[in-house]
Amino acid sequence: MRTETPILIHLEDYRPSDYLIDTVDIDVRLHPRETRIISTLALRPNPAGRPHAPLVLDGDELALLGLTLDGSPLDSAAYSATPAALTVHEPPRRPFALRIETRIDPTANTKLMGLYRSSGVYCTQCEADGFRWITYFLDRPDVMSVYTTRIEAEEDEAPILLGNGNPKESGPAGPGRHYAVWHDPHPKPAYLFALVGGRLDRVSREVTTMDGRAVSIAVYVEPGKADRADYALEAIARSMRWDETAFGRAYDLDVFNVVAVSDFNMGAMENKGLNIFNDKYVLASPDTATDADYAAIERIIAHEYFHNWSGNRVTCRDWFQLCLKEGLTVFRDQEFSSDMRSRAVHRIGEVRTLRARQFPEDAGPLAHPVRPRAYAEINNFYTATVYEKGAEIVRMLRTLIGAAAFRAGMDRYFADNDGRAATVEDFLAAFATETGRDLSGFARWYERPGTPVVTIEGHHDASARTYRLRFRQRLPGAEDSPPLVIPIALGLVGGRGPIAAACERVVGGVFVLDRPADEIVFTDVDERPVPSLFREFSAPVRVEMVLSDTERLTLLAHDNDSFNRWQAAQSIAMRLIVQRTKADAPLAEDAGSDAQAFVEALSTFLDAEALSDPAFAALVLGLPSEGDVANEIGVDIDPDAIHRARRTLRRHIGRGLRKRLEALHAALADQAEAAFSSDAASAGRRALQNATLDLIKAADEERGTELAVAQFTDATNMTDRLAALSALATIPGEAREAALQAFASRYADEPLVLDKWFGIQALIPENDTIARIRELQDHPAFAMTNPNRVRALIGTFSTANPTQFARSDGAGFKLVADAIRTIDGTNPQLAARLLTAFGSWRMLEFERRSQATATLGEIAATPGLSRDVADILTRTLAQG
Repeated sequence: MRTETPILIHLEDYRPSDYLIDTVDIDVRLHPRETRIISTLALRPNPAGRPHAPLVLDGDELALLGLTLDGSPLDSAAYSATPAALTVHEPPRRPFALRIETRIDPTANTKLMGLYRSSGVYCTQCEADGFRWITYFLDRPDVMSVYTTRIEAEEDEAPILLGNGNPKESGPAGPGRHYAVWHDPHPKPAYLFALVGGRLDRVSREVTTMDGRAVSIAVYVEPGKADRADYALEAIARSMRWDETAFGRAYDLDVFNVVAVSDFNMGAMENKGLNIFNDKYVLASPDTATDADYAAIERIIAHEYFHNWSGNRVTCRDWFQLCLKEGLTVFRDQEFSSDMRSRAVHRIGEVRTLRARQFPEDAGPLAHPVRPRAYAEINNFYTATVYEKGAEIVRMLRTLIGAAAFRAGMDRYFADNDGRAATVEDFLAAFATETGRDLSGFARWYERPGTPVVTIEGHHDASARTYRLRFRQRLPGAEDSPPLVIPIALGLVGGRGPIAAACERVVGGVFVLDRPADEIVFTDVDERPVPSLFREFSAPVRVEMVLSDTERLTLLAHDNDSFNRWQAAQSIAMRLIVQRTKADAPLAEDAGSDAQAFVEALSTFLDAEALSDPAFAALVLGLPSEGDVANEIGVDIDPDAIHRARRTLRRHIGRGLRKRLEALHAALADQAEAAFSSDAASAGRRALQNATLDLIKAADEERGTELAVAQFTDATNMTDRLAALSALATIPGEAREAALQAFASRYADEPLVLDKWFGIQALIPENDTIARIRELQDHPAFAMTNPNRVRALIGTFSTANPTQFARSDGAGFKLVADAIRTIDGTNPQLAARLLTAFGSWRMLEFERRSQATATLGEIAATPGLSRDVADILTRTLAQG
């Protein structure tokens, strides 16, 4: 069970490029099988580079057709060319022009990197190292150039030709062909290069920036789908206005284009002025998109647009600084979404994602710092740690220095680094300069892998009228390392609400823990309070503090921090599920059950607040996921026992709240709008209606089936239809199969909607699910070559159906391993991401752990594994 250890690239080995490229003139002559690229590079020696160094340009599977230097062909002895590199042995020690001609086959490019052809549309994906698949180049982010791109194609095949920057000219290029020239005046690294050619429909509108620039914004989609692009178009306009208001950032080109394609490895890509999107994050209509889809489209449109400044105008010096653009931009899109929707509800969603994706990553063999120190394959570091934890670090920085100082620091960061390739040190320096604070301790967040644990003890002295909180921090696996700087937003809550108590070390509601251990004292505290800690989840840590259910219910009832109210309910539910999981015994169903107080509190909560804030009420009713429970238990995990314990608690809650749930479900159904609206209030009502349906089904499958069939039949939007189908999917019988068949027939020509259908079946927690999935792999709508289809079926199964993925007979592991081996030869990035589902295998109980060991060994024994998969596999097997 050995794999070849991939070669590591280390941050400490960084050195500047020996050469710089001032301008790039690239001529791309599109053809399905023989696309020719002529690139003319204006090069010069870098004063910071090595003197007299050879010029080594990156390539990947390239065929060199021609090479000239300053207009003259190079002697064959003056250079060497392989598919992976072009080396000029003794280039001039002055500025010079290199003209390179290459040939590629876009149709055969199944890796979806570089230039490829998808459903008749030519498009590119150059992040991280994709430009080298198009032409030989210094393919690194600190080499920034001004690009002029000429694109030529058959007019019938590709009437639309798009590039970076602004359109300059277009016209005929011989019989049946045409061309377009685009120029981007802003220097950029090669990973931001993009072009698109194809038959596309367009929706557009004009906007005016805060500095008076008229900008045409447009969304391009497959023919016949323009009516589903309006929401994305308006999301662009909202993003532009928000970035001007919140960060003072105006758009800087005459056009901003978004193109939706059906085969894409990522969610989207922020290429300068030409964002290319997975079509699932662009296309939306009430009949095809859920409320979650609408929210995701708005967020991802905003994310890629915000990259125009945090990623494009200011880019990253090297790929170790990936968090500098991704973590920062995730923070920016989170703030945007919070302003567009409910801040409290959105914050809970962010934390649920962090805990579900990043906390397990931090605890497993794929753990790495937010700024890694080494990598073998950079594509494997587009992770929850870089994105979500990176965003939390930015959020902590704002909490630490305050909103006004944070905005001033952001202004300075953009001003000082505009047009540069920056580092984390450059980012922190802007805030240190603005505030005069030493942020060297805070910088440790970028250096340390793992999730810190903060242990807290509270003591109320009634005679002295004080309340003392003692804090201790540790980082598992690095207990002797210097402490982190942890901002803790906190308050005190009593039986009638928040308690106003003084503490000189709590400034603006925040205490900063920057020592291994510390304590604070509140004065004038007459009653024993319940501490409300890490309000709004002020730091990405695990908290250890003993609170009774009664104290947590006090927070649920009286805290004015919505996150901690939700967390209180989650903590009680988690304790109940973990307790029953470890005992593998059902909850008692009588009124004396220790769960009864929780049910009664939920009943009071619903009576008081369900209709005033239905989105928040839906979250409070939702239990921790099976994955959350597994992460809480941590060792010797039995997914079946977790499933049984969680199912029993859901049934107990459903039965205890049955009358209220049915009344709420009916009232919310009556409130449904005649015309669908994607606004937050309407989405919140649907969320609560569907949460009540789920709990009614848990209490009484017969009644749940009745309600779900009626909702499925009568639904006027995808959110309600899919929720009903999801409810039916876990109840074996004719109703389930009839609904699945009806859904598939209705949406037979809608691949993105069928992805939802694939995903629902992948979630069924039954022993025949694996056989069902293998049958679905032969479905006419499924293709192993399409990342969306694979993620919907295999990805959903491996990450969200633990009882079947981690079956004790190993069949679930084998199913995913078979898919990984099949996909690796054509799309290594996708295969590697599927393999990350094995990241928590060492946490399983012995029999399942043994099956995972055997499966990983079988993958390791597969000849010719890609570098992407070999890297993930090596790290997954490294510990233990």
